[in-house]
Amino acid sequence: MYIKAENITKSFGGHIIFENLTVDIKAAEHLAIVGNNGCGKTTLLQLLAGVEAPDSGRIIKKKDSTIGYLHQIPFYPHHTVKDVLMEAFTTLLNIQRKMTELEQQMVATEGNLEKVLKDYGQLQEQFLQLDGYEMDSKMASVANGLGIDELLGQSFIDLSGGEKTKVMLGQILLKNPSILLLDEPTNHLDLQAIEWFEEYVRAFTGTVIVVSHDRQFMNNVVTKVIELEDGEAWTSHGNYDKYVKGKEEKVEQEFAQYEEQQKKINKMKEAIKRLRQWANEASPPNPDLYRKAKSMEKALQRIELVKKPKVEKKMNLQLEASDRSGKEVISIENVTKTFKSSLFEDVNFSVYWQDRLAIVGENGTGKSTLLKIMLGEVKPDTGKCIIGSNVKIGYLAQQFETLDDQIRLIDAFRENISMTEEEARHVLAQFLFYGYDVYKKVHDLSGGEKMRLRLAQLMQQDINLLILDEPTNHLDIESREVLEDNLQNFAGTIIAVSHDRYFLQKIFTKIAWIEQQTVTIHHGDYLWAKEKQQANVVPIQRTTKDTKSTKPAKQLTTEQQIEKIEKRMQQPYLSEQEYGKLKKQLDGLYEDWLAES
Repeated sequence: MYIKAENITKSFGGHIIFENLTVDIKAAEHLAIVGNNGCGKTTLLQLLAGVEAPDSGRIIKKKDSTIGYLHQIPFYPHHTVKDVLMEAFTTLLNIQRKMTELEQQMVATEGNLEKVLKDYGQLQEQFLQLDGYEMDSKMASVANGLGIDELLGQSFIDLSGGEKTKVMLGQILLKNPSILLLDEPTNHLDLQAIEWFEEYVRAFTGTVIVVSHDRQFMNNVVTKVIELEDGEAWTSHGNYDKYVKGKEEKVEQEFAQYEEQQKKINKMKEAIKRLRQWANEASPPNPDLYRKAKSMEKALQRIELVKKPKVEKKMNLQLEASDRSGKEVISIENVTKTFKSSLFEDVNFSVYWQDRLAIVGENGTGKSTLLKIMLGEVKPDTGKCIIGSNVKIGYLAQQFETLDDQIRLIDAFRENISMTEEEARHVLAQFLFYGYDVYKKVHDLSGGEKMRLRLAQLMQQDINLLILDEPTNHLDIESREVLEDNLQNFAGTIIAVSHDRYFLQKIFTKIAWIEQQTVTIHHGDYLWAKEKQQANVVPIQRTTKDTKSTKPAKQLTTEQQIEKIEKRMQQPYLSEQEYGKLKKQLDGLYEDWLAES
């Protein structure tokens, strides 16, 4: 045991979340906690972190273990981003400050010099053992990996919510705790940062407990999944996909057991009924038949009932394409766009009827801008975007947009739709808005509720081109799966921006990859496109048109190997032995590269 929730009970406002729940987590395990919204995943993390206390039961953790948990954003009114990250090294900074004081004493020859030298030596040894001289390189590596290196000099208080989250995640990683508690850790991260963080977690030697809607992240980092349902925990060994398969088999088995028992119960009830009938029809009435019926009734009462498996209500989304558009849906010709800096230059590509095109790239490369150029909301600096014939666009933005966020949900839904309130309530119920939910103000809706409302509106529109900007954000896993199933069956054209790799791999067959002001089109799925993109050696001047490098293939391969090893050497969790091994490999590759040049 490394950390354990033992017989815990927790309730909020009279609603019981857990009752006598036990979860046992061993040292170095990497596991995910999953379950439907409201099942208590975040509450369990808060209990394990000590942020909340159980009503009864206890949380046990191994002595001297330390916890890293990102649960709220602290207030740093006068700190830069670098200051916030450096707080991870409080112990080392205190040692460094004492060493500086002793150095000043040595220069001034104040007090007992022998004692000062001895104290300084002890502090220096401690500083070395704690890797004090690696503070800056570790911070730089984490900042670079999370994509916040350009924010180091900025005031923390001026950052966006997503940027603050990334900085606090960086601080936790630099503290190097023995237990990582991660609640939706990949939110606000772009693809590069997600993959860097994934590598970090996978190589992390401590215990990891994650709550996430990112299925690919869970597939890649966890080896155990605990599902919370009705206050009980069920454990599946393996990654997320293994859990899904195991869950399906478990539910099928439970249904079979439930139905088998129901058949047995119905047979017993029918037998009791017949015995009583036969006993009454006998002349005189037969007491033996009455006794048999009574005995069977008692046996029926002693049966331990198999609980009927719970099937959660899913969002009922049915996106249908209207009349088809022309063959060429969108044509981007020689498009260039610059804001503070150049986003992309001389972009040329076309989207055809029934294409499934995903636009990917790091944050700030212009993915959403490219979508808005297609929508006509942003004008390119040069070039043009041509919309084909009979194209009817349905757009799902990242943020829910309404003129008045104090408007009620049902009124926002009916803004541009001719529908009675009763009809609207019926449609909204299919998107899990029941009863008084429909009278909530848009301002008070959660991110997931706003996304479901927007999807409900889309379903009423006459469309044959779907343009989606981060559509899986805020949706739980079941709602994501419903959306994916609908998109797979949608007869029209789909263009989307997303960081959800599971979603990208499942739906899209054409990838527009934005990198270094260039949009490269890959005809294939996300993983294939990623491999091709990484294999590309980028010349100084890049265009969206096919370019051939004049470098020999062997030299290109060596450069790719060098780049990969340099990235691995930047990871903060490498041991000295691993670092030395990689350094030796790198030196050899540089010699090969020079010989090939």
